[in-house]
Amino acid sequence: MKYITKTVWILSIVSLLTDTASEMLYPIMPIYLKTIGFSIVLIGVLEGFAEATAGLSKGYFGKLSDVSKKRVPFVQLGYAFSAISKPMMAIFIFPIWIFFARTIDRFGKGIRTGARDAILSDEATPKTKGKVFGFHRSMDTFGAVLGPAFALLYLYFYPEDYKTLFFIAFIPGIFAVLATFYLKEKRVLKEKTKVSTPFFSFLKYWKMSPPAYRKLVIGLLVFTLFNSSDVFLILKAKQAGIDDTLVIGIYIFYNLVYALFAFPVGILADKAGLKTIFIIGLALFAAVYFGMAENTNLYFFFGLFFLYGIYASATEGISKAWISNITDKKDTATAIGTFSGLQSICTMLSSSLTGLIWFNFGATAAFLTTATATLFIMVYFLTLPKPTTY
Repeated sequence: MKYITKTVWILSIVSLLTDTASEMLYPIMPIYLKTIGFSIVLIGVLEGFAEATAGLSKGYFGKLSDVSKKRVPFVQLGYAFSAISKPMMAIFIFPIWIFFARTIDRFGKGIRTGARDAILSDEATPKTKGKVFGFHRSMDTFGAVLGPAFALLYLYFYPEDYKTLFFIAFIPGIFAVLATFYLKEKRVLKEKTKVSTPFFSFLKYWKMSPPAYRKLVIGLLVFTLFNSSDVFLILKAKQAGIDDTLVIGIYIFYNLVYALFAFPVGILADKAGLKTIFIIGLALFAAVYFGMAENTNLYFFFGLFFLYGIYASATEGISKAWISNITDKKDTATAIGTFSGLQSICTMLSSSLTGLIWFNFGATAAFLTTATATLFIMVYFLTLPKPTTY
């Protein structure tokens, strides 16, 4: 695995530790917020505001990373913000403080995303992008297995002791930050020139970006509009009568499949083509949502979440690898940051859309709508030319 360099290993371990910390809190976050007085509406507002912050900041800091010709400081600061946000949510329980702490966490994600993915891109060649991004996604997702598993184990021995988990989550977060100091800045700085970088300046990249980038991102964003939060899949499992512990177990199972398949699927993508694997991923996604529409069988749920894990491994890292291959190297962080930012906004809209359909017409209609729309999106991607290196 000579294409998995020391830098890729470091970034992957950092992501694993950070995701372990974040996902440790994922299953208990809504429960904890309710215990300190948050209503369902307030939780929704909190998450929406936090995701909007992450989304908009991804584009800005991606652009800032390209303009400053620096990557590592953005990675270090971004992971540091996410680490310190964990204990902050347990120290004070005032709503305004919780909003601040949650925003700090998402702001950290916005700061690091573009720069981190640009480093991964720089560490790969066009023929190894699938492997590198796949390996990173695999390590990152193992954190989504370890975190919830630890939370379940802890709460088994210490029921309802949610606050302590926030302090425990700080530990892997700090180790992640320490690991970032082993990263080396590879870019050679040219003569320094002051360049103004307004907050929304990254949006200008859309006009100057390659046509292939715009066509790809349009397809990805339309898909995102129908790809709602995984919470709806979990709610469907609960609606079928599965108890909370088993639902979390299914979620862990999905992440385990995702983690195990992300790297080998990345290897396959480098051989078969990024576009081919991505479209196969969309086909699996459509199959899962068609299956979810009517399913009530426990074993079938495990089968669907297995396919869902493979879908994720065939699309998440692959899409970023595809973007990095069709854009100029000097704009990598801006290109990925702009896409990630717009994607975050579309994710919020998609969850609202799915929620409205579910509320008015039922779960079956919500899942069938998403599955059918995905089939049309697959046709769009089939019309796109095969990715060529910029």
